[in-house]
Amino acid sequence: MPSQQASERANELRTLLNQYSYEYHVLDIPTVSDAVYDSLFGELKKIEAEYPELVAVDSPTQRVGNELKGGFKKVQHSSRMLSLNDVFDRAEVEAWVQRIDKLLPGRKHEFFADVKMDGLACALVYEDGLFTQAITRGDSYVGEDVTNNVRTIKNVPLRLRAAKGFEKFLQGRTEIRGEIVMLKKDFEQLNEQRKKAGEPEFANPRNLAAGTIRQLDPQLVAERPLTFIAYDLQRSDPAEIPTHMFAYETLTAIGIRRNTQASVFDGLDNVMKFVDEWGKKRHELPFNTDGLVIKVNNRAQYVDLGIVGKQPRAAVAYKYAAEQATTVVKDIVISIGRTGAATPVAVFDPVVVAGSTVQHASLHNADEIARLDVRIGDTVVIFKAGDIIPKVENVVVELRPKSSKKFDYEQALKEQYPELEFERQGKDVVYRVKGSSGDLTLKRSVEYYASKGALDIDTLGEKNVVALVDAGLVKDIADIYTLTVDDLLKLERFADISANKLVDAIQAKKNPPLEKFILALGIRHVGAQTAIDLAKRFESMDELKNATIEELEEVDGIGKVVAESVVAWFADEDNLALLDKFVSLDVRPHYEQKSGKLTGQSFVITGSLESMGRDVAADKIRALGGTFQTSVGKDTTYLVAGGKVGASKLKKAESYGTQVINEQQLLDILQ
Repeated sequence: MPSQQASERANELRTLLNQYSYEYHVLDIPTVSDAVYDSLFGELKKIEAEYPELVAVDSPTQRVGNELKGGFKKVQHSSRMLSLNDVFDRAEVEAWVQRIDKLLPGRKHEFFADVKMDGLACALVYEDGLFTQAITRGDSYVGEDVTNNVRTIKNVPLRLRAAKGFEKFLQGRTEIRGEIVMLKKDFEQLNEQRKKAGEPEFANPRNLAAGTIRQLDPQLVAERPLTFIAYDLQRSDPAEIPTHMFAYETLTAIGIRRNTQASVFDGLDNVMKFVDEWGKKRHELPFNTDGLVIKVNNRAQYVDLGIVGKQPRAAVAYKYAAEQATTVVKDIVISIGRTGAATPVAVFDPVVVAGSTVQHASLHNADEIARLDVRIGDTVVIFKAGDIIPKVENVVVELRPKSSKKFDYEQALKEQYPELEFERQGKDVVYRVKGSSGDLTLKRSVEYYASKGALDIDTLGEKNVVALVDAGLVKDIADIYTLTVDDLLKLERFADISANKLVDAIQAKKNPPLEKFILALGIRHVGAQTAIDLAKRFESMDELKNATIEELEEVDGIGKVVAESVVAWFADEDNLALLDKFVSLDVRPHYEQKSGKLTGQSFVITGSLESMGRDVAADKIRALGGTFQTSVGKDTTYLVAGGKVGASKLKKAESYGTQVINEQQLLDILQ
């Protein structure tokens, strides 16, 4: 190809490739496939290789430079890259607006709001439309020159786009400020590639983006999918940019990506609607965010309001509830699920994450504990997966106590469940109770749920439970509420009458007493009286689910072991899913404050009773507002001495001054 023809073709290719890049990165409406772009890009590279004199500094082929020797050069900003004051609720936003009103009396102002990106702040400098420099925020006065690395970011134009009405921005110095981020999809894809290659995965997009830009080798930077998203535009003559929204319109026109969510509002109510809307939808964004930026839209007013310290008066950052937090692991307890699987749970000091208080997180299995190297006493970073389930992201090793020891999973199983044996078969990552299949454990759970001491579901005994589980009609406890007469009639054990009777009996227990429901769940160490005490203290499943270990230990008779067992049960994702399923099936336990002539009186029974079983007597005492205890304490009112009395309890009753009565006296009291 002759030189002149090559020059014309190269110019045409550069112009077209820049247009395609603008459509893809800024407008988000690509008009050609990646294959077409790559083919044209390859042709341009070939021409430039044959005619080196045709290579232009703004050519798409010139993004990757040479490795930087001696570190990054310090550069002073043309004006400070300021940070913003944080606000966390409407009241604080209102207070900010009131301060503005006092400083701008009688001057109407509108608000500009945009989603805040979680990335690395950077300023891009263009001279006569040509990209010349990129500077990090640094200390707000002086940053580092990262031009070579930013050139590798594909959506950063090496020459600004000419657009009608915006020609002046291609003349003289134009500075564009924004965030360098790694989009969620790119981060996930990169980690997936590393996982397949057996390499460690990166922790989070923000840290990866910041770390990548500070690499000395642009080749490495080019391999990582970074994106620049602008939030400000600056010129030497401020009058050229009258509002923040005009700045955004200009950015789009000259080929720079900016957020399309940005909007202008004339009042606080509409601003807060925008805040609430993105508070709910922020996980739909392509990048991570922790809030919004709210500014006075008029830039002359913005300047008039001035700066206090490092923050402008005319803007604030509205922060959503933190999605990460640090806390200290107090213990690692192991929960046994309905399939016999042993699931470790980290119990830690309560911490607020994504707007709610959490105090425990599943560690999944022994391999996950080993991968994270979580130890009791460690400071850990907690995050919420999908904004719902709390998880441990990593350990802050620098804060690890010197006396810490690696968590010995098998030893912990022996200590926490001395009566059980566990095994880990083949490639299974989970330890399970030895000799206990999932179906066997499920059958026992359903039997216990329906037993007389728990929900007392008539005709749902052992044989019927076995038949239902073996037929695949019941895969968890909640499934019993989905059974229909038609389901049961398919089984040999049931006819019309028995099928209707069982379905009716189950449906009659959709609004059980809270204490019975708690007991029926089969939480380890939670017996009948403990279930009653928990129901009395927390009065709902939601309150119990969110109870801290300290709150649980405040309940009479509940110590550390029981408290941690309860917390571990509610930390198990399968158990949480089970509770959600109960709710979806309209199973709603209720708490009823029992009162009667025995309110404030406590009973302990020792020995055997002739007229009734101990459980029946306990239920009668509770029905009249009394408390049934398993051992004599300082607060025990009566010790009921039946046949074959335990001498130790009599002796303890005497030392506490507890009144000892016989069975007939108990019957008289109950009547």
